[in-house]
Amino acid sequence: MEAQRTPAYNIRPYRRSDRAAVRELCCATGFLGEPIDPIFQDRELFADFLTTYYTDHEPESSFVLEIDGEIRGYLLGSRKPLQHQLYSVQQNAVLFFRALLRYPRYNARSRKFIRWLIWYGWREVPAAPRFTPHFHINLLPDARKVSTTRALFSAYFKYLYQCGERRVYGQIVTFESRRGEKLFERYGFKVLNRAEITKYKSFYPESVYLSTVIKNLETAGPLSAYPQRQA
Repeated sequence: MEAQRTPAYNIRPYRRSDRAAVRELCCATGFLGEPIDPIFQDRELFADFLTTYYTDHEPESSFVLEIDGEIRGYLLGSRKPLQHQLYSVQQNAVLFFRALLRYPRYNARSRKFIRWLIWYGWREVPAAPRFTPHFHINLLPDARKVSTTRALFSAYFKYLYQCGERRVYGQIVTFESRRGEKLFERYGFKVLNRAEITKYKSFYPESVYLSTVIKNLETAGPLSAYPQRQA
């Protein structure tokens, strides 16, 4: 009986040609790791909000996961917090007006999502370090393994360390019974704080949180230990 082949994966820096695949993956994982469509129908606006800064203005700080040559995950990062914050202020205003113009064409669930963003979204974001590099990570279900997640983190940590950075944080969606905060302790993160996200209450039976996690890169281990490829 022929042995089952383990798919080969590779971690590499983001390329401009990856933009469409990254945006598609963002929308395919936007609802607790599943497609965003049941919550919000406007994939273009959703991907603009979560990915455009990283892909268009600081692409050098991002990495993708390929499995058998196909992008199955990404880590979008930024080591320029002030630039990111200034861009976000401008981008949020632009996206807000675009959403208002499209609002009459949205279905009921999408309208509810927009109302949540306006009235509650900003209140449910836990505090985060203002002058520290950060990241946003997503993987498709078949790629969510300790090995692939660790490899993505390792590539980004190595990049930050070589640029002289010594801390990094992320804001991660966590659950009561799965993918809790202890999972990220495995990668050397400590939890700073968390806030419950209410937008999923109509769709998911358990409490969902947004947790701010932080890591000191001095404790990340030798750079030579960071894997890039598995054959």
